[in-house]
Amino acid sequence: MMLRVVLAVLLPVAAYQSLLPTDCSDVYKAGSNLDGVYTIYPAGPTSPVQVYCDMSKDDIDSSAEKWTVIVKRQDGTVNFFMKWDHYKSGFGSAAGEYWLGLETMHLLTQAKTYELKVDIEDFDGQRVFAQYSSFTVGPESDGYKLSLGDFIRGPAGDSLHFHNGQKFTTTDKDQDIHNLNCARIAYGGFWYSGCSGANPTGIYAWGPSPHVSGIHWTTFKGLDYSLKTMIMKIRPTAA
Repeated sequence: MMLRVVLAVLLPVAAYQSLLPTDCSDVYKAGSNLDGVYTIYPAGPTSPVQVYCDMSKDDIDSSAEKWTVIVKRQDGTVNFFMKWDHYKSGFGSAAGEYWLGLETMHLLTQAKTYELKVDIEDFDGQRVFAQYSSFTVGPESDGYKLSLGDFIRGPAGDSLHFHNGQKFTTTDKDQDIHNLNCARIAYGGFWYSGCSGANPTGIYAWGPSPHVSGIHWTTFKGLDYSLKTMIMKIRPTAA
C-alpha cells in the first residue's frame, strides 16, 4: 500500500519536471516565440535561471533551434571585474548586461550538443558575427575548461581559437598560461591563454581603448578598440 502511494506522488512530479524548459529552444517549442527574458531550469525545478532568448529566424534555416544568450555586453551598466564565485554562479540582469554563470553553462552543454554564435557591433554601426560548430564548458573540477568546435563562418573572423582548451581565469583564480594573471590585465574573467584574442568581459569603453583592457575581438577591430556590443549565444545543434 505504501509503495503505491509513493508512486502516485512521484509520477506526476516526474512528468511535470520533463515539461520544464532547460534552454530557449525548449521555451520556443512550448509556444513562446518572442525575444525576451524567460526562466529555464538546467538543474531541475529547484534552480530556476533567467536568460535572454533570441528567437530570431536563422539566416539559412528558419526551422533551426533558438538561441540562449550566455553573455551580453551592450552599455557598461554591469561590472565584469568579478571574482570566481560570481563567474561561477552568474551576475547581472537578463534584461540587460549579464554573465549566465559557468555552472549553468556546464549543465547546459553536458545535457545537449550546442553551437556558438557571437554577435558584435562597433560604434560606427557595423555589425558582424562569428559562428562555431560546438561549445562545451567542462566541470568546475577541471577549471570549467572551454572546448570549442570549428569556426564555421562569419565576417568577424576567428578570435576564439586562441582560447580553445583553456581553463577559466579570474582575479582570484589564475589558470591561464601567462606568467601574470590575465584577468587582472584584461579587467574581466575569461578562458584566457596568454592572454586573449577575444574578451567580452573587459572594460566598457567607447572605441579606442587601452591595449587589451576593452571589449575586443582581435580579428575584427584589434586589441585597442573596445566594441559597443558583444553577445555570446548558444543553441542545440541539429540531431
